[in-house]
Amino acid sequence: MNDQADSLGNAAVLRRGIEAAIWGVPAVNFELMYREMVDKLGGEYNQIVYWSRLLDWKNQTLTPNPDVIYFMPFFDTSDVGPMVLEIPPADDGVLNGSVMNFWQAAIEDIGPGGMDEGRGGKYLILPPGYDSDSVPQGYVAMPCDTYRGYALVRSVLRSGSDADVATAVEYGRRMKLYPLSEAANPSATTYVDAIDVIYDATIPYDIRFFESLNRMIQAEPWRDRDKAMIDQLKTIGIERGTAFSPSAEARQVLNEAMTHVKAELQRWWARTTPFYDGDRWFFPVSSELQKSIANGFTTPDSYPVDERGWLYTFIYFSARHAGEAQYYLMATEDTNGQALRGDTSYRVNVPAEVPVTQYWSLTVYNRDTHTLIRNARRAGRSSQTPGLSINDDGSVDVYFGPHTPAVESNWVPTDSDGHFEVLARFYGPEQKLFDKTWRLGGIERIAP
Repeated sequence: MNDQADSLGNAAVLRRGIEAAIWGVPAVNFELMYREMVDKLGGEYNQIVYWSRLLDWKNQTLTPNPDVIYFMPFFDTSDVGPMVLEIPPADDGVLNGSVMNFWQAAIEDIGPGGMDEGRGGKYLILPPGYDSDSVPQGYVAMPCDTYRGYALVRSVLRSGSDADVATAVEYGRRMKLYPLSEAANPSATTYVDAIDVIYDATIPYDIRFFESLNRMIQAEPWRDRDKAMIDQLKTIGIERGTAFSPSAEARQVLNEAMTHVKAELQRWWARTTPFYDGDRWFFPVSSELQKSIANGFTTPDSYPVDERGWLYTFIYFSARHAGEAQYYLMATEDTNGQALRGDTSYRVNVPAEVPVTQYWSLTVYNRDTHTLIRNARRAGRSSQTPGLSINDDGSVDVYFGPHTPAVESNWVPTDSDGHFEVLARFYGPEQKLFDKTWRLGGIERIAP
């Protein structure tokens, strides 16, 4: 592997491989999404990947939202300098999202819940070390401590009708991405459509993880906070300016390290705090990690690397102002504390008058990969779902399971051979959600 690794032995390589992987999860998560853009779509940096229809199972990113239209501008300022991300005003639609660095740490939110407050604007993404005082008037400065990064932007639907889906696509395509140097006459933004492509950015728990991590190390300069990892990575054969070419023995050790990583991060699920007393729904980000994300991981005496690693095994987004434009509750167990099984049927009641200004949804994911269930005919149900059956009291019962229930329009199919998890989304959340005077029902087992 290298002289340092050889002298330390396999035990050190295993130990340091585990720590390096947990530290590197968010960057690898990003790199895998970008790699799919390049390998599957022929795209590149400073272009926008989007899905021209609502997502289906072929989008194998981590817990994606199948009830909005996705846009993902990938940027690289290393050669072209500052990049402009131009957001349209919230007139014919609503955009919701954040601009993030290579580590998926939010720089700032955009849209009605972001800096432009729905007025639209020109966000100027600045390279590391760029003098923000020299930003021209009329731009929102976005200092970024990495050259590469991306924005996750959702175009929110008025309803789930075909016409409103088409409107959301058209509205989102009003975004522009171009270098500041071309501001006087910007070239047309390149949009790359990923619809009907198996876009697989799942975390690989094997040597491929370290190959991705190496690409990140080669691409980005070290930041002060992460310099403690330089020797750790040298131990496993990753060093700036040096090819990553582990021996067969080293590859075996690193494969074993990733097995330990998956098991270690899996334990974090038991550390979540219930949102409601006596129930299984939880908000998947601790207050410490929320604060760290909001402060760009510069909070004194706090650097929650372990929790960050866990979080980015099942998401690929962070909001600077978490919970303001959208809120999430997650469940992996039923009301009896049993894991959600794909061969079992369940029901959850969504009471009337959900406290949102936009919409609510419930989406099912594969428990092992945190992706949409492959070949599933649908992934979730929402207040936007055409034909959704509503009870006499205004509540909605949503069903999960392998068999079609009597109310087919409210059913989400599961895979009989595996486990699943459910993510509840609330777009435009209101106070009754947070003070819990409105309460989402638990996931109740109904059969077998």
